[in-house]
Amino acid sequence: MERKACTVPAEEVARLKGLGFLRDVQTEDRFNVRVPLGNGRISAETARVLADAADKFGSGMVAMTTRQTQEIQGVPYRNADALIAFLAEHGLEPGGTGPKVRPVVSCKGTTCQYGLIDTYALSEAIHERFYKGWHETKLPHKFKIAVGGCPNNCVKPELNDLGIIGWRHPVRKMELCRGCKVCQLEKACPVKAVKLAEGKAVLDEAACNNCGRCVGKCPFGVCDEAETGYRLYVGGRWGKRTAVAQPLSRVCRTEDEVLAVIEKVLTWYQENGTPGERFADTITRIGFAKLENAVM
Repeated sequence: MERKACTVPAEEVARLKGLGFLRDVQTEDRFNVRVPLGNGRISAETARVLADAADKFGSGMVAMTTRQTQEIQGVPYRNADALIAFLAEHGLEPGGTGPKVRPVVSCKGTTCQYGLIDTYALSEAIHERFYKGWHETKLPHKFKIAVGGCPNNCVKPELNDLGIIGWRHPVRKMELCRGCKVCQLEKACPVKAVKLAEGKAVLDEAACNNCGRCVGKCPFGVCDEAETGYRLYVGGRWGKRTAVAQPLSRVCRTEDEVLAVIEKVLTWYQENGTPGERFADTITRIGFAKLENAVM
């Protein structure tokens, strides 16, 4: 890939990067401009605004980043201010860079057959409260949040600084088991946590991932109820060095509780992290137990 020397002053490149303008290294003076949108779902009207912006101020191309942010590509330096003004007229703004809360990534759990929580609504709430609300708050490093609707982990919540996964813990009444030759719970469980043994259904609690797929499947009521909530994971990272997040011990039961914990996590990171230190490294240095004690 050919890289060209930049003709835009270095201080301007740095200033624009803070606004969500990332230099296109194959050009002399063009930028790819990120426009965060809350949860990856956009209206037809917003799509038209982005398309118009790409035609008027860029190369006519719009791309999706790995964090579900729309990117208007090939914007010449001379069009930067005009593009910002155009987006503002339609309630949009560039961004998504720097040592702060980054755009939230969400799976389509709200509309998915396996979804256990309203991922779109929660992601939008996190976007408003922390991406926008904490926009002027500098953190030690970037902080990524992902919301997954179920243990299928489609958006890899455990590889983000903070991940949220929909949780449905079945309440099982194993004494009601009739020992059917074909156990409907065993048949429904995707991780084989339920198996027939000596004519009875036996549950392996360690193998159960709380997806809730077995709820309501037994005709004799062994598993007709479930506790629901949000499982939070902290300290994940994907990139040059990887780390798998650890789950907080308590499951949050409401969206408000999730938002309260996120705020405590961010505050703890802001107070305890050192400049340039990713959240996973802060946890390793200070200790997971101290973090959990502070936020839970």
